[in-house]
Amino acid sequence: MRLSQLGWNVTGLGRNEAVGARLEAAGVRFVQADLRDAAAVARACAGQDAVFHCGALSTPWGDYREFQAVNVGGTRNVVDGCRKHGVQRLIHVSTPSIYFDYKDRIGIRESDALPAKPVNAYAATKLQAEHVVQEAFAQGLAGLILRPRAIFGPLDQAVFPRLMRANESQGVPLFRAGNVALDLTYVDNVVDAMLLGWEAPQEALGLAYNISNGEPVMLRDVLNELFAMMGTELRTRAIPYSVAYSAAALMEWSHRLLPKLGEPPLTRYSVSVLAYHQTLDITLARELLGYDPRIGLSDGLKAFAEWWRTKGR
Repeated sequence: MRLSQLGWNVTGLGRNEAVGARLEAAGVRFVQADLRDAAAVARACAGQDAVFHCGALSTPWGDYREFQAVNVGGTRNVVDGCRKHGVQRLIHVSTPSIYFDYKDRIGIRESDALPAKPVNAYAATKLQAEHVVQEAFAQGLAGLILRPRAIFGPLDQAVFPRLMRANESQGVPLFRAGNVALDLTYVDNVVDAMLLGWEAPQEALGLAYNISNGEPVMLRDVLNELFAMMGTELRTRAIPYSVAYSAAALMEWSHRLLPKLGEPPLTRYSVSVLAYHQTLDITLARELLGYDPRIGLSDGLKAFAEWWRTKGR
């Protein structure tokens, strides 16, 4: 919606008909299509100056072939559509999940070594998608890559809502007493970074950039602040990491044997991401894109809390 408010002629592409209807009502042209549909993606790229590629299969569990088809094949379709129709710039949204390595990592830079093996199919295929974008850049398609960490804010369906529901049921599981450092990124700051990607000078193109609020915080502290804003008691459960990891591994094994069960309640990644420090160094984005997080963490939490109280539940 930010682009529309700025006066851009915006086209949105996605599969969700209900979301598309809301966009249409707000004056945004909507194309209902799947990223795997090369012809539909190419048609959506026609007449565009910029393409902001945010679509992906984003989950810690699933069929590798599906991740490959959507995240890699879909990105290749976007790149091909941009080339075919002379799009001036591609801003590709990736993920810091590619850095996760089952150990503490503080102040990760874009140039730091990546794990020998990606943590899951999502991280593996998002990294492959980055390679598709970088190859296209080498062949003349102007663009860059953003890696925003833990996006939250109004309309969030992933980060905080899962914790809110856990709090309502058995309590939020905490490892290391919640003294785990992490980064969050308020959604408006991500949009700012995407717009800076459109405006970036030539020397800033072809690179990947970490994006966060630049305010590393302990998990327990951010939960205490958020639940205080909500006027809700924070209920936590202290769980030994080794126990939770072993339980998740067993669940993964059983769900592989019986695929009809779908996604297991716990995965080794979903457990471990709450157990290890992981923060990002955003110096490169500050220096080359001029990125400066505009909405602070506390203000972002307030905005989410207000939305959750009135519309999110």
